[in-house]
Amino acid sequence: MTSFPSKHDHLISAQALSGLSAAASNNLLIADCSFELSNPAQGYQLYQQAHIPGAVYVHLDRDLCGAKTGRNGRHPLPDRDIFVERVRELGIGNDTLVVAYDNAGGPYAARLWWLLRWLGHDKVAVLDGGLEGWRQAGYDTTSGDAGNETQRVEFIAGASLVRTVNFADVLDNLASRQALVVDARAPDRFRGENETIDPVGGHIPGAVNRFFRDNLDALGFFKQPAQLHAEFTAVLGTWTSRQVINQCGSGVTGCHNLLAMEIAGLGDSVLYPGSWSEWVAQPDAPVATL
Repeated sequence: MTSFPSKHDHLISAQALSGLSAAASNNLLIADCSFELSNPAQGYQLYQQAHIPGAVYVHLDRDLCGAKTGRNGRHPLPDRDIFVERVRELGIGNDTLVVAYDNAGGPYAARLWWLLRWLGHDKVAVLDGGLEGWRQAGYDTTSGDAGNETQRVEFIAGASLVRTVNFADVLDNLASRQALVVDARAPDRFRGENETIDPVGGHIPGAVNRFFRDNLDALGFFKQPAQLHAEFTAVLGTWTSRQVINQCGSGVTGCHNLLAMEIAGLGDSVLYPGSWSEWVAQPDAPVATL
């Protein structure tokens, strides 16, 4: 019989988080990563209206991305040294347990989860169910931004716990076929229909589609490891998880698929951070549609 990891190896339940929050001695930082692509200011507004007590706000564009050049995607990775300093400013030390959540099923929280692992920090989890799951469990929220003040602490980055590929790697893979590209965007965008975010619709030739929201159940919680394993195995076919390149629109929801694969026991897949928005910005990048 196949043995699967605990669902909570990379996730934390509202009940467990509440217990940690109540223990004042715990070195804990709760990060509200709520965001709205069509309105970048909305996430912080939602944070001010309601957030988990003690949570600090982490902004996708300002905190979890680097400078945009017009050709490196909508949410390029931050410079590693700059991100290390931002982590320190947020109050994250090497012994800090970080719990990330958002209001959208976890993609922005998963981006922080992935980035901290990029810095070698494995003391990080995503709140299963996000803010709504916290509320469903009967726990209170608070408003305002008084809890958004942090104290700088020391943090030393270690060896990365994750792997990445760049545009050239993915372009080379079109011929070598050494990896399977898994696209986390909605099926219509993958097909090249209803593209409202990026200037070109379609997908990277040879890619397959696994919409990130399919990782969640009807209540917005991650599916159980065995179910995720079965679903991803059906997507991957004969490919191993180590041969998977996770990709999306801009390197955000791809982290959600990568997290779901970890939960399923299908670890060590790769992220293409630039993703579709970087791909279509290159003049020599082919595009496929269905």
